[in-house]
Amino acid sequence: MAETRHALALVPSALAAVAAAMRSYRAPWAVAGGWAIDLTLGEVTRDHADVDLAVLREDQMRLREHLTVRTWEYADDGALIPWEADRWLSLPVHELYATDRDGRKIELLLNERDGDDWVFRRDPRVRLPLSRAITNSPSGLPVLAPEVVLLYKSKEPRAHDEADFVAALPRLDARAREWLSSALTSCSPGHHWQSVLSAS
Repeated sequence: MAETRHALALVPSALAAVAAAMRSYRAPWAVAGGWAIDLTLGEVTRDHADVDLAVLREDQMRLREHLTVRTWEYADDGALIPWEADRWLSLPVHELYATDRDGRKIELLLNERDGDDWVFRRDPRVRLPLSRAITNSPSGLPVLAPEVVLLYKSKEPRAHDEADFVAALPRLDARAREWLSSALTSCSPGHHWQSVLSAS
């Protein structure tokens, strides 16, 4: 349907509700995961089970103060653990869940920063200026850059991760492709996406 390709039409109610909750948040944040790819492309390329948001680890207490009246948990080795208000979450913890009174859950992913650089938590040698790592999509919502999203997805990619790579690849400019290829060389030498990146 033509209207689903309109920038605003591809923001479903669940994504719009999450965006509304973050609208007055005074720190960097971005839609992550598959929705970041589709928002960047300006079209819905596949079904999405949930909405992931990226925030900076250094702002975790500000985030908690912003999203009030919620039950907080973090993922640790496959289990969800209550997040006590005074506990600082360090690596390897990076996955948070904030659930409101109606049972609506927001998944938030803690990202690393060093000065003006976004830093890949799996390999701190891999960096990107934060101004490039978080961009604005045609819908107006901030998103993680496709090359950053794909780097996260490159570890044991599932079928929907492969689909996201195929969908995003034609829209990656030369700089983004070069950065992703270099990052994969550092983190996953011989990754099968590298041959596709070099050939495209």
